[in-house]
Amino acid sequence: MRMTRGGAVWLWLLLPVAAWAEDVPEVPPVEEERRRPPDEAWRNLLRVEATTLAFLPRAGVGTDEGFLQVEPTLILDGGAEFGLNLGTPVRLRLWGGGGAAGFVRREDWDSLSDFGQVVRGLKLGSNGAPVGVWFGALESCSLLSAHLVRRYSNRSNPDYHPAGGFLTGTLGPLYTQAFASDVLGARLMGAEVALDLEHVLFGPPRAQGRYTLALSAVHDWGKAGGDTPPVTLAHLDATAVVVVRPGFEAHLLAGWGGRPGAGGAWGAVVGAGADAVTPTLDMRLRLEVRRQHGGFRQGYFGPDYELARFKAAGPEEVSLAEAPFPDGTSAYGEAEVGWDAVRYGGLSKHMKLSLGVEAFNWGRFDVDGRVAVQLFDRSVEVALKGLAVGAGQPGARYLGAAEARWRLLGGKLYAMGTGGTLLFPTPEGTLRPGAFASVGLGVDNAR
Repeated sequence: MRMTRGGAVWLWLLLPVAAWAEDVPEVPPVEEERRRPPDEAWRNLLRVEATTLAFLPRAGVGTDEGFLQVEPTLILDGGAEFGLNLGTPVRLRLWGGGGAAGFVRREDWDSLSDFGQVVRGLKLGSNGAPVGVWFGALESCSLLSAHLVRRYSNRSNPDYHPAGGFLTGTLGPLYTQAFASDVLGARLMGAEVALDLEHVLFGPPRAQGRYTLALSAVHDWGKAGGDTPPVTLAHLDATAVVVVRPGFEAHLLAGWGGRPGAGGAWGAVVGAGADAVTPTLDMRLRLEVRRQHGGFRQGYFGPDYELARFKAAGPEEVSLAEAPFPDGTSAYGEAEVGWDAVRYGGLSKHMKLSLGVEAFNWGRFDVDGRVAVQLFDRSVEVALKGLAVGAGQPGARYLGAAEARWRLLGGKLYAMGTGGTLLFPTPEGTLRPGAFASVGLGVDNAR
């Protein structure tokens, strides 16, 4: 099993990309390194976008609001050891909001945590360094074995814009990942420590991470982005790589977890995974069978968590920490697939697909997916994402969004449009449904 040492988390900040399709660079990292002159130590990207943005109510709840959104961006790439991405949308009111509404959208800047959105990405240290640090937005974030934190986003609440932090470290047979969802507030914090058993028993191995035992723990203080009940989970995992071939690995895994202090809350998991890497393909697959008991479940801190911490999917009007979760079993499958330099009908395409599906034996389905593709020599980029939580049960939750960009005049100017559905947490602990739509223009020096 590959230990990425946070590399997938850092890749996006080095190159211009769609707003929420961070893993799809306009120039593939490998190709970009080949083209890059040896004496070019630093690169930069300057970008400005101006769009009209409308927030619209759904089901007659709330009022419309319209904004002129100006989004400056500065990216500095200092190579393997340093990268910086600064920029944030500033929303200037055009209509709506009532008499007390300010010229700048108040919800974007009404807490200390919101000021973290200025730093989209700060990377210190390379993948191969003993210690690496990263700060910025977390999108589809997983913590090593991912049995507690999987596909988590700290920006799914439209009115909460924190900067998260990620730390990776290696010391002898130990490999560690630690993260905070909000470095300016008391929120979600966790760590996982993996022990390389082959290193302990036989000395430094030729390939790290083939036989590991890992312990993870995550705690949500619930004190930023809205007060919610605190919760703590822990998980123990064992992994063994059983097949190793050039460009391919397969592994088996097993684990057990629980909620400390909550008697009878536990879960178990067994599964298998495969990783394949070629010059044009990067693919990761995982299939697991899970058992849940007493309210514990794997992937508790998932893509829906920043909404579920206020109101869980289902008929009960309570937070995820207080919501009942039936005892049972489930099957979970996940695929991360990226293609590059693949040609169909003479059109050069780059595609990234990410999909996670869990089916429970009592009739519930959870699906989280996103796909982005670049066409016509990367002049057109289209991205889609969707989330379904609790499908097949009363009170299911569905969200979706789409974005398109079309580069003009040699690529310096581009037109863009985006739209989708949202849920806004309210002080009463409910979720107000809404939608958004935006169109505009941007200019940069990416080409």
